[in-house]
Order: sequence, then C-alpha cells, then structure tokens
Amino acid sequence: MLQPSPTDDHALAAGGLAAIATLPELWRWRVRQSPDHEAYRQADPQSGSWTSFSWRETDAIVDRWRRALAADAFDRGDRIAILMPNGLAHLAMDQAALSRGLVPVPMHAVDNADSIAYILADCGARLLLVDSDERWNEIAAVGQALPDLKRIVCAALRSRDSAASDPRLVAVDTWLEAAAAAAPRSNDITIAPHDLAAIVYTSGTTGRPKGVMLSHDNVISNVKAIHQRLAADTGDVFLSFLPLSHTFERTAGYYYPIAIGACVAYARSVKQLSDDLIAVRPTILVSVPRIYERIYSLVMHHRAVANVIERALLDLTVAIGGRRFDARHGHTTRSSVVDQIAWPLLQRLVADKVLARFGGKLRVAVSGGAPIAEPVVRLFLALGLEVLQGYGMTETSPVVSVNTPDDNDPRSVGRALPGIEVRIGDNDELMVRGPGVMLGYWHRPEETARIKESDGWLHTGDQARIDQGRITITGRIKDILVTSTGEKIAPADLETAILTDPLFEQAIVIGENRPFVAAIVVLNPTGWAEQQARLAAHGQRGTEAEAASLLRHIARTVKAYPAYATPKAVHWTLEPWTIQAGLITPTLKNKRPAIERAFAKEIEAIYAKRPA
Repeated sequence: MLQPSPTDDHALAAGGLAAIATLPELWRWRVRQSPDHEAYRQADPQSGSWTSFSWRETDAIVDRWRRALAADAFDRGDRIAILMPNGLAHLAMDQAALSRGLVPVPMHAVDNADSIAYILADCGARLLLVDSDERWNEIAAVGQALPDLKRIVCAALRSRDSAASDPRLVAVDTWLEAAAAAAPRSNDITIAPHDLAAIVYTSGTTGRPKGVMLSHDNVISNVKAIHQRLAADTGDVFLSFLPLSHTFERTAGYYYPIAIGACVAYARSVKQLSDDLIAVRPTILVSVPRIYERIYSLVMHHRAVANVIERALLDLTVAIGGRRFDARHGHTTRSSVVDQIAWPLLQRLVADKVLARFGGKLRVAVSGGAPIAEPVVRLFLALGLEVLQGYGMTETSPVVSVNTPDDNDPRSVGRALPGIEVRIGDNDELMVRGPGVMLGYWHRPEETARIKESDGWLHTGDQARIDQGRITITGRIKDILVTSTGEKIAPADLETAILTDPLFEQAIVIGENRPFVAAIVVLNPTGWAEQQARLAAHGQRGTEAEAASLLRHIARTVKAYPAYATPKAVHWTLEPWTIQAGLITPTLKNKRPAIERAFAKEIEAIYAKRPA
C-alpha cells in the first residue's frame, strides 16, 4: 500500500536498494529478493486471458534476449531502438540491452513513420525491434538513409518477400532460437553509474524531437527519491498503459515497481483500457491527465442526463467528500458531524460506483506529464481517490516533485523529492538541480548549454512559485500568446479548462498577434449529436446557432479567466487529431504549429470577419 516510506524498511534491508547504482544491478537484486513472486501479467491477444510471470520466469525470458544480443556482437554503447507496445518483449529487450552495456532508445509504437525514421538516423541505431514487417516497410518507405542499422528484429514477420528483400530482417523467434543453440548463458558486462541508460526522445511539440541522454545514476537516483517519498510494496499492482517511450512511465511505472517488487500488468491498448482496469483491478495508476479527464467527462455526462434524485446524490457526495478532503489536509476546519454520518451511505451509493470504473481497488492515482484541471482532480478527491499531482520532465529522469497522501494540495505539484534542489530564476522560471538532471542532448552540445548551466542548474521553461517548499506551476515561458491588444494569455491553461466539458475531446487556443482569442476544438460525436438535437428542438439551426452554442459551453469552462482570455470565435471538427497525422505527440500533447498549419484556412476565415 502506498504510504510515507518508513525509516527502517525491512523489505529493503541494509545493502539492498540503497547500495544499487545501475539498472542491471536493480534487476538482478529484485530477482534474488523475490524470485517466485508475481512480477508481470500480460493478456493473450487471441483468447484475452491473462498470464502471470514470476521474477524468476521473467529473468529466464530476458536471458534469451541477452544471448541473442551477445551473438550479434554489438559494441558497448551501441544504440538499440525499441518500437514495440508495452509488454514482455519490450521489457526483455530493454533489460538485455542494459545488461550488455548497450543503450536502449525507446520509441512510441504508434508514432508516425517519418518521426521514427528521423530518430533511427539521429541516434545511429544498430538494431531495431519492431512489431511487424509491415511497420518496418512503412518506415523504410520514408527513404531516410540508415547506414548504421545492422539488424531488424520483427515480432511478427508475415511476409517472406520482406525477409528476402532485406537480409537484416529476422523474425524474433528465429533470432532468439539461433542464439540459444549457439551461445551459453551470457554474462552481464560491468556497467558504471554514469554510463548511458537510455536516449529518450522528447515529444517535439514545436520541432524535431531531441534525444535526452539519461545515465544509470540519473534513473536510479530518481527511483530512490520516489521511494523515499512514496513507498509501495510487493502487494501492489500497477497497470501499465502509458508508452514505455515516456520517461514518466519508464521510471514510475517500470523501474520503480522493480525496486519495490510490485506486479505490473500490461494493458492491451488504450481503447481496451476500461475493460483492463476492471480485469486487472490495479492498486496504483500512473497516468497523464487525459485518462482522468475522460472518466470525469463520463461522470458529467451521466449527471446531465440523470434524474433529479441521482443528480442531487452526486452533487451531495461531491460536496461532502470535498469538505472531508479539505478537513483531512488542513485546508479547512473539521468536517461536520452530519457529513461524517452521511458519508458512509453516499460512499456506497455513489462514490464506490464511480470509482469502480478504475477496478474498485485503486488507492492512489498519480497524474503527471501535463497540468490537470482543478475540477477534474477535485471530483476524484471528493469521491475518495487520492489523485497525486506531480511535476517532472524528460530532462530530469523525470520526477521533480509530487504530492503525497498525507500532504496533498491539488492546486500544486507538491514538494521537491529528496536530493533535488529547486529555485526561481529570471522571469519566474523554475530551476532544478540534482542527480536526476540529464547528461545532455544527444549530439546537441549547443542546445544542452542553453538549458543546462555549468553548475548543474536546469532551465525547465516553466514559470512557478515556491511557497514553503510547495511548488505551483503558473505558466510556460514559451507558450504565452500575446494578442495585438497586448494581452498575455497562457493557452495551455485555457485548453485544460475547456476539456473539462465532456463535449470537447481536444482543443487548441489561438490568437498570437490577433485582436481576440479563438478556439479550434474536436467534438465528442455523441455529445454533439445530442447538442444539435436540443438546438433543433428550440428552432435553432445552422452554423451560427451551433457556433453560439459552442461558445457558451467554452465560456462556462473558462469563466475563472479574464474576459479578454475568453474565446470569441470557434471552429469545430469531429475528426480527432492523431499521432499519425502529426498533430499530437506520442504523449498526447498538441503540436501547435502543425495544427495551426492544418487549419490555416479556417483560422484566416475566423479573423477575416469580426465574431458576432
């Protein structure tokens, strides 16, 4: 169970986690500590049934991959690119590469082919693990020269023509079996703490992604700091669905569970996440805000169509639960006797039913990667789910700060982890220094020098304030819109607020050097059909009536912001922005320039006429 870490942790005895300096050491130590405990759980793609693997069984799988890498005779430091969904194959290649002194380069399994080809060329990958030969053919069709790529291992090699046309291509089973027959059990290579443990490419919201070089010491220090602040145990179950190319998932949802001996279940896909939550019943969830926003939208939609009694019960539950949370964390006085008496019944009738969407056993949910809207987090806190907002970035391995179950202020991102220094620099910029700060950007010394000072302080690019150690992010230095009237607006905050309305699936705010702010939104098809029916029932038809309706929805979501920040015009679509189209990053962040290019004509049309 997640709780503040005890000073004398018997599970991590002297000489245990504290003495570990590299990721291969961490893996070997865990296998020795609890060889027969459940380590991983994975669903069969055909039957859908879940299979469990112990630490001993998983290590035997990893060793097959170690032997195959040893047989290919890669040189220490060679880059091993992994383009696979979360699962045992991804883990096995990662652990095998680390133990051989190689450098994993994790990539998002559904990233577009152009981006993948660029990363393979930029890092000089020597091996690529890819899910299928069809996927490889898409990448090869980009035409990017990849002279360093020696081996392409396909989890599913379906076409004999593919293998015949490219001798580097091999099916994973063939690759593993050939090495098993030829090589004895491989020995790990001695790894130093400052050796490269990964090159993780940033999302690239405004340009080409950059390769962040993280050492073993970077990652291990972050794992230890997380454990000092929040300790889980061997009875916990994580559900892994954020891509392992995301540093947040790598550290908090992959390496940290190894340190504590918890089980990780691999979700089948984001589309099947709702079913997997019910099947796995995780106790800990590591997620970006979008997952919480989706469930929040479902709850709000249910409230909108519920009868008077159901709506009143939900509102009462949220009100009383919110007061209980505030009282527990010292934000207000103690909750009333009436609240204490009413809560058990409301919890059973309302709160437990909502939280059952997470599987019913979830105790703590960590949110990171982007800001989470306060109405969203407050809903879950009121229902009794401890949502802990944290802050970090790829360049810090990644966690810098996090709230805790006994010290949770949802308006902030918590306090810095042990061993991490923070301060406020020029322009209210948050500066970070500590053992988790990256070595630098791969082959980009000038950009490294711009973000990382010689004394180790890292420029985060985020504006913040620090009050008695608690960090609150107030904006993004680069992501500030300045209208032609001189008003300054943080678009990300507005976009987060807009998405609290279940009618909106995606949103971007525009207005740089323009006379007013406008919004481009992707609508929920079901919600929009219902909205159009309501408008028609009141005799309101046509584009102007629909736009006015959407602007009213948007205005309600951003009512806490100044009037000049309220969008005065809107363009809408039902076509989602996708990674494949290059409109969002693998971590679901908007690629603002790309979206603005895609909607250039619509944007010009908005500003060609004054909004009604």
